[in-house]
Amino acid sequence: MPVYVVADLHGAPDALAKAVPESSILVLLGDLINLLDYTTMTGILTDVFSVEAVTEVARLRTEGKILEARDIMRRRAEGREETIQEDIRRRVQEAYASVFAALPDPTYLLLGNVDHPATAQRFAAETSAARYRDAQTAVLDGEVFGFVGGALPTPLRVAGEVTEAELRSKIEAIGEVDVVCSHIPPAVNELCYDTLAGRLEKGSADLLEYVQDVQPRRAYFGHVHQPLVSTMHLGSTLCVNVGYFRATGRAWPHRPAGRTGG
Repeated sequence: MPVYVVADLHGAPDALAKAVPESSILVLLGDLINLLDYTTMTGILTDVFSVEAVTEVARLRTEGKILEARDIMRRRAEGREETIQEDIRRRVQEAYASVFAALPDPTYLLLGNVDHPATAQRFAAETSAARYRDAQTAVLDGEVFGFVGGALPTPLRVAGEVTEAELRSKIEAIGEVDVVCSHIPPAVNELCYDTLAGRLEKGSADLLEYVQDVQPRRAYFGHVHQPLVSTMHLGSTLCVNVGYFRATGRAWPHRPAGRTGG
């Protein structure tokens, strides 16, 4: 079965049917739900808080003023913290239900920084089409794929972040593979720089070391929505940011070794 790769779904599951041909395997690289789309100011956060407040928070975050941004959200929630938390939990549950109902069979997936691991893993366990494969491997269309989920810590402290030690452990667990799949890129400036945000997102030095040492044929990832460079070689490994799916609606067609374009 042919393999198609998608990252940063961000709450656009209905577009999968058009992007992924029937009788194909989907590899899904995290950020399944849409907490906030900065380009359109839509998502769970703007549904719960005002667009004005979230826009101001986004501006402060872009300027690196994380504490000030967090203080705005704290003040907006003051006196109704439990109500807001329950509203967000409900919307997150509904968003995951919509995503997992739309997944083609089979879908191999890992999680990104905005994902809620416990909730997503529960839905994956209850969905026959979903194969959650963090820190594991799978043979897809004749090649060994390794899966490394999560993102490294930031001041935002979102649910899908893991420590460097945890990410390193996941990388060590997959061993040598033909294709390494992760949410975040290797720590290469060209792959980590977001041109719209105007800053470097956090890539993994351990993933970079893995790619340099093992030289898998492909390294697929997402996380950086508007990368300075979408593809580049590190030695013989082709590193590919497969794109911000919510905006592009396009899946990346994987080409196995020995086939045209491989």
